[in-house]
Amino acid sequence: MCAVAFTLGGCGLYTKYQRPEVTDVVNRLYTPSNPDDSTSIASLEWEDLFTDERLQTLIRTGLRNNTDLNVARLKVVEAEAVLKTSKLAYVPSVAFSADGSVSNYDFERTSTGYSAGFDIGWELDIFGRLTNAKRGAQAALMASEAYRQAVQTQLVATIADSYYTLLMLDEQLAISRRTLDNWEENIRTLEALKRAGKTNEAAVLQAKSNRLSVEGSVLTLTRQIAQQQNSLCALLGVTPHDIRRGNLAEQEFPEVLYTGIPAQLLSRRPDVRQAEMNLAQAFYNTNAARSEFYPKITLGGTLGWTSAGAAIANPGSWLLNAVAGLVQPIFAKGQNKARLRTAQARQEQALLLFRQSLLDAGTEVNNALIQWQTAKERLEVDKKQILHLRAAVWNTKLLMKHGLTNYLEVLTAQQNLLQAELTEISDRYSEIQGVIQLYHSLGGGAK
Repeated sequence: MCAVAFTLGGCGLYTKYQRPEVTDVVNRLYTPSNPDDSTSIASLEWEDLFTDERLQTLIRTGLRNNTDLNVARLKVVEAEAVLKTSKLAYVPSVAFSADGSVSNYDFERTSTGYSAGFDIGWELDIFGRLTNAKRGAQAALMASEAYRQAVQTQLVATIADSYYTLLMLDEQLAISRRTLDNWEENIRTLEALKRAGKTNEAAVLQAKSNRLSVEGSVLTLTRQIAQQQNSLCALLGVTPHDIRRGNLAEQEFPEVLYTGIPAQLLSRRPDVRQAEMNLAQAFYNTNAARSEFYPKITLGGTLGWTSAGAAIANPGSWLLNAVAGLVQPIFAKGQNKARLRTAQARQEQALLLFRQSLLDAGTEVNNALIQWQTAKERLEVDKKQILHLRAAVWNTKLLMKHGLTNYLEVLTAQQNLLQAELTEISDRYSEIQGVIQLYHSLGGGAK
């Protein structure tokens, strides 16, 4: 028996899945912020990273109602049922059967017969077919659970991104409305200067054109806010309504973001785990395909009673039957070979997809790091630029009062200031988006 087990193990029928060598790939996925420290932002719960209570309420609503996440949960239930079925395949099957017959010969003599009993069948898993099916079902269950976690992490990140997009649009709308009021005042000033002969109609028309441009921006931002709210409500699985929210200035995040070491992606990234479990499932499917070349041994039997012309309650005789069967494939029209080649090809595909999932994960981490770092640097530039432009607006107004410049330079300075303020809001949102993407790309929020 030991020799048989050793032989079958050497054929790969009972071999367990082992992760392929990916150390060289993993270690080069990204440069950790601290190579000697495994601390990662992904270890934070999403409640600790997204501290805005209104956002937390939205995320909880999404985790409860989102359609994609609920479908992913049901896929886990489905995989659990398949695994339970594969485990029960080891247990003998029992079925009850009963039949009766009535026969008449030459319209004179009638005979009756009855039989009833229990049919029992049991397949011996000597060649690993049931074992590989069970292990494959276990891998499929873990892949389904990883998929559910991947959907959840994506959902948390998307809700947070949508919420902060709303805050960005709110700030841009507030700046645009404030600028629109300034343009109204500018037009009144220019019309007064024109009546005094200190400017001309062209300056007034240019100011009115600028005001209309800002007014168009206000309408566009209003539409974008409404559409963003509707999209967020659909994501949360609720009917469209106004979203309660804070403002961009009160949002706080860690000043330093730790990435941990790249090897942590293998355990924290749910999509990477899903890809690996798909590979494990393909591995066991290949083993199962190999087992089809070996005999299937089954034990069966029947226990019951039979009678001829007597009632079932008073059986004529007991029936006991035991059967052992062996089926050895000899010629199956090439189906077993084709099944094995198909399984091996799918295993190779799964291996390639697993490696690609690692590369994609590293790319996402690198991109998020670059976005966050660049946005922080741009914000420093934006603040300095806004200070200079505010001083420029004040100086041009002062020069105009002394007759050393015209009002068009004031208008130009104000237009530049508006654009700089809008850019600062956009860069602040880009910084927050970098935090969200880094948290998600490192596998955060998958509890």
